[in-house]
Amino acid sequence: MSACSKPADSPNVAAADAPLIVKIGQAGQLTGPQAHLGKDNEYGVELAIETLNAEQRKIGGRRVQFEMVAEDDAASPQQATVVAQHLVDEHVAGVIGHWNSGTTIPASAIYARAGIPQISPSATNPAYTKQGFKTAFRDIANDTVQSQALGRFAMALPGVKRIALIDDRSAASQGQVDEFERAVKTLGADIVAHEYTTDHAVDFRSILTGIKNLHPDLVFYGGMDAQAGLMLKQMHALGIKVPLLGADGMQTPQLIALAGAEAAEGTYASSPGAQKETLPGYATFDRRFRERFNTAVQLYAPNSYDATMVLANAMQAAGSAQPADYLPELAKTDYAGITGRIRFDSAGDMRGSAITVYQVQRGAWHPVKTFQGNDAQTG
Repeated sequence: MSACSKPADSPNVAAADAPLIVKIGQAGQLTGPQAHLGKDNEYGVELAIETLNAEQRKIGGRRVQFEMVAEDDAASPQQATVVAQHLVDEHVAGVIGHWNSGTTIPASAIYARAGIPQISPSATNPAYTKQGFKTAFRDIANDTVQSQALGRFAMALPGVKRIALIDDRSAASQGQVDEFERAVKTLGADIVAHEYTTDHAVDFRSILTGIKNLHPDLVFYGGMDAQAGLMLKQMHALGIKVPLLGADGMQTPQLIALAGAEAAEGTYASSPGAQKETLPGYATFDRRFRERFNTAVQLYAPNSYDATMVLANAMQAAGSAQPADYLPELAKTDYAGITGRIRFDSAGDMRGSAITVYQVQRGAWHPVKTFQGNDAQTG
């Protein structure tokens, strides 16, 4: 080697300069009728990771490179446990997901055994955080808060007394319908029907015909937009002129596209959190999202984004990406996110989450009522 030649970096120097790779798992339904919702969450995580890497975050003084490990649970509880074990085997530092309550709940036991923190941005069944796992969190209101707010909203609508319920038998739907029924009964409603379907059904005409003959003032459906859109179209065809009310799984652009603007007009659905349109930073997030992925936000991409940032912030606060090290910091989270202020109670649920009810008006969703924190509950 000549005197002026620069020696190559030694392996030790190269290793010291290399970033710390931190894997974040993302799990949801990427196939099937709810794939657009799972992909929406994945995009939220992806955008957050791109933001974190652009900020050149450091953990314990070392530069970090965050990577997403995305898995498809196909909205299947059985597949969710396979996915969860695979993410554990991949040594992810934390998990964002799963999407559905029915997948989140069985997967959470696997993450808990491995000690890996999990934040679901979309699973609302109260059972998820009632299991006592210290690794389980969500940055969304649960069904108790959400459905009680919907119950109060429903009973404040002019002329609403007789209500029909439709449950798709999924974990999320069961939680929403049961809590809604409890809330409206407390407020004096008459439940004229409690019907059951599945989260893969496409023909609701038999159920709807029976409901029509009972003359309800309102129909409440616990389920997702893929079924609700078809249900609205069939309600319109059968001449059922009362509103359909649902929870968060319905409040998407896809529902209007599936039902058609005429059939969807007047439909109500909730979205946990304050009015997105009024939140600081949401407009910027929405613009970045559209530019990056060439599509509109469907539902919980902002919650997925916030959940990813919360994980990263906890790691920074602890100075470690090891789950056992940063889990205590995660529990102490107080973060101003795209979706609002995020704090967890001792069970891992959101503290003081608002609920906003939207209505389809002239082919688009418009906010009509926001319940703040404990005001969402019927007491």
